[in-house]
Amino acid sequence: MQPFPARPLGDRERFVAFAFAAAELLVELDAAGRIAFAAGAFRARLGRAPESLLGCSPAELLAAEDRGAFATALALLPARGRMPHTAFRLADSARSPVSVSGLQLSMPGEAPHVCLAFAPLPTPPLLRLAEGSVLLREGEQRLLSGATAALGLIELSGTPDDALALRLDQLLAEAVTPGTLAAQMAPGRYGLLSGPGGALPNLSSLASRLEDALGEAREGLQVSTTTLPLAAEGLSPEQAARALRHGLGAFARRGAAGLREAGFEGGLRGVMANITRRAAGLRRAILDRRFRLEFQPIVDLDSRAVHHHEALLRVEPGLLAAGEGPQDFVTLAETIGATEELDLAVATLALSATPALRPGQRIAFNISGLSAQSASFRRRLLELLDRNPRSAGRVMVELTESAEVEDEAGAAETLRALRRRDVPVCIDDFGAGAAAFRYLNAFPVDYVKVDGTYVTAAVANERGRSFVAAMVDLSLAVGAKVVAERVETEEAACIMRSLGVHYGQGWHFGRPGPL
Repeated sequence: MQPFPARPLGDRERFVAFAFAAAELLVELDAAGRIAFAAGAFRARLGRAPESLLGCSPAELLAAEDRGAFATALALLPARGRMPHTAFRLADSARSPVSVSGLQLSMPGEAPHVCLAFAPLPTPPLLRLAEGSVLLREGEQRLLSGATAALGLIELSGTPDDALALRLDQLLAEAVTPGTLAAQMAPGRYGLLSGPGGALPNLSSLASRLEDALGEAREGLQVSTTTLPLAAEGLSPEQAARALRHGLGAFARRGAAGLREAGFEGGLRGVMANITRRAAGLRRAILDRRFRLEFQPIVDLDSRAVHHHEALLRVEPGLLAAGEGPQDFVTLAETIGATEELDLAVATLALSATPALRPGQRIAFNISGLSAQSASFRRRLLELLDRNPRSAGRVMVELTESAEVEDEAGAAETLRALRRRDVPVCIDDFGAGAAAFRYLNAFPVDYVKVDGTYVTAAVANERGRSFVAAMVDLSLAVGAKVVAERVETEEAACIMRSLGVHYGQGWHFGRPGPL
């Protein structure tokens, strides 16, 4: 028997040879996070040739409801150089369970790149609904790109117990068609975003299945459905996206009643018409300062001393519809183009509150991404700070992701100008949206505030703790300290401290109120 001829193996060939020992699908990502190389059973699994995936996002390989969690895991990968085995489902008709692992490779003369391996799982992971924020972001992207989409809303009247609510969540997750994104907007309230082509599953049939699942608990509980085409004739893509955000927020808070109050019965145009009717009153409320600030302490997790306070907006009664809160006021301001005026008014109030601070403390106030990228806002904010130099040395700024930054260069200039004036910068709600990971790379920042959903998950399980630990590593790599929000117990405080988090914010340390 003749021996095989010797042939040198390249690094990629070695990688493929080793990875195929455990995986079916292999992809390599370029610097932009797009697929640059694919090998494996893509035809058998997804009905696509590997070469057809070049230039695509790797998230397209996974079921829609898992893409948000995957995007977060992928964004955290560079902090540790690897992604541990994590259960997801493929975007095939069976939503087949797979374990995804990843590695960042650094080779001489080449930029670092990411390799991902997809291996079959013997037992499927628990089917789960996406978070409402994931559905909202996907819907906004559809509107901004002009893609066809439809929105289905399901509401359960009454309050099921925890076991029944979990059963309903699982049933809905199992029943939706491939490509459709299902999310829980609030307990008993669900949203479904159509898959390719804009077709939703039969909502009446889904409602019947949910009612059957209620069994003996059905008395006093009813299931209702609403279908809304995401048509936006007469609106700019940005207006349509903000109308969707406002309408879904109304549904999450008050269900069908909230939809009617928001104007959803007239589609996105109806929502915008409703907002337009309220615009003059909102602008007058901002001009007349019909709101106040409350302050919540952020403490050092080592010493438990107050490090700074966050200024939180509180709106006068009568300005908002039933069930609306301060965030709705902010969203409405964004929609009508009054964000800069609101952010400047909040900054003015925050500066005026600094004399009540103890030595060494600061007040953090929020600015929207819309304001941060505006040259006129930058000029007016810097003028305000320069007129109040003593107070300016006692504030800091939190950049919120309520509206995504489009002009990153403009926003970066604003943040650099703030830091030149000794005003530290924090990225708010880190992890809640994929853009925040991009901001960490693009903007000069001093602090990163981990979104509360990750803090809650870290208290509950090891996987949640690994996410927070990776966020800490990523933040430290750019020289930023880490704040955890929604720290409600001593257990949560100790876990955050053990993971390297520097500061905590939550009811465990103090509720919002006067300084």
